[in-house]
Amino acid sequence: MMKLNDRIRLPAVGLTGFETPLTEEERAIQESVHRFARDVLRPAAQELDRMQPDQVIASTSPYWTVFAEFARLGLDPALIAQFPPETAVRIEALIGEELGWGDAGLGVSLGAAGMPMHMAQAVGSQELIDLCAGKIGCWIATQPDKGTDFGAFYPKQEWPQGVPVNRGNLIAKVDADEIVINGQSSAWVSNGVSAQVALAYMNADYGDGLYDAEGLPYGVAAIIPLDLPGVSRGKPLDKIGQRSLPQGEIYFDNVRLPRRFAVTTTDTYYGNLSAAWSFAGTHMGQIFTGVARAAFEMALAYCHERRQGGARLIDHQLTRYRLGDMLRRVELARATARRILAYARMTPQGHPWATASAKVTVTEEAMHVTSEAFRLFGGCGTSREYPIEKLLRDARAALIEDGENYMLTTRLGLVAHRLFEEEGWTQN
Repeated sequence: MMKLNDRIRLPAVGLTGFETPLTEEERAIQESVHRFARDVLRPAAQELDRMQPDQVIASTSPYWTVFAEFARLGLDPALIAQFPPETAVRIEALIGEELGWGDAGLGVSLGAAGMPMHMAQAVGSQELIDLCAGKIGCWIATQPDKGTDFGAFYPKQEWPQGVPVNRGNLIAKVDADEIVINGQSSAWVSNGVSAQVALAYMNADYGDGLYDAEGLPYGVAAIIPLDLPGVSRGKPLDKIGQRSLPQGEIYFDNVRLPRRFAVTTTDTYYGNLSAAWSFAGTHMGQIFTGVARAAFEMALAYCHERRQGGARLIDHQLTRYRLGDMLRRVELARATARRILAYARMTPQGHPWATASAKVTVTEEAMHVTSEAFRLFGGCGTSREYPIEKLLRDARAALIEDGENYMLTTRLGLVAHRLFEEEGWTQN
């Protein structure tokens, strides 16, 4: 039914724009995470951004304080799971966006920290849950010779005929009782140099070689305590953006792990990997919606302060157009991120490249919004005195992070191709 107004008012808005009304619980959670993002994440991120990579993970670094303060919020996944699914999805989105609004790098670090625990809970192993409790985690998937192509799930369509899929640089030998791991991760493992426990996906030899009949490597995934003998770390990666996020290699030299620490083995490996990717990739959408929103808000405030041509920037028609376009794109990013989060959490059968479609859309929009905001700041934007230049660097890194956007979009096209041919999708 049409809702009538007696006069024209400004639209109802909240922290997250044109929001349908939040419940009391949702608003309380949003406000608590917003305060954390404003009072803890942003100040810590500004300090960490100016540090050398080894200083970021030093014992005196504010990086560690962030985790302690975040734990005090009490936002355990089990608490959120008590809400109805639609509400739980929105709460998860609100939390992720506020973390990204505070700082992309720390938001990603906090998200990656929980991956081993999420997997331990999903497989229902109390031993692994206890192993992960209270620890900073990381997720090992990419390796020096196996980057975005770690997700080559369909070798017949994705890979040159007769060429086996890259086996990577991290190999596990698996027997009835033990997993022996050798090799290394890539340098892009988020929390790789700060984590205490890892969820690791590795190609595996169960005694009959590394490849199946279709050319896909056999695999095993396990939760690995990173204080085991034979585990060592590389140097923290020095990057242009997301400098508050510690990344670096993890090396394994005959690391011996009980087989019961495996969360999936050869028969279910690729299904488990795709589920993990579908779960984790949704976080990127929320984080970089928050980055886009932060850039828009900074530009909006600056345009009310800066004067050019005898008037404030906001009084120029073209400035209003540019701000309106930025706001529209923030809303587009938010809607896309939330839709795919709901799809990944609630649909009977998700897919990593569906998740990836939102990651691509949101990070591309975040890059556009931060670039426009940067230009509205004029010469001041190029100065480190203003935080907009940091947002631009953070957003640029996201176009490659968690899968390069062109490659992910290509794979989404492959999914459309297979749905059309194998299930008759869109042919009715």
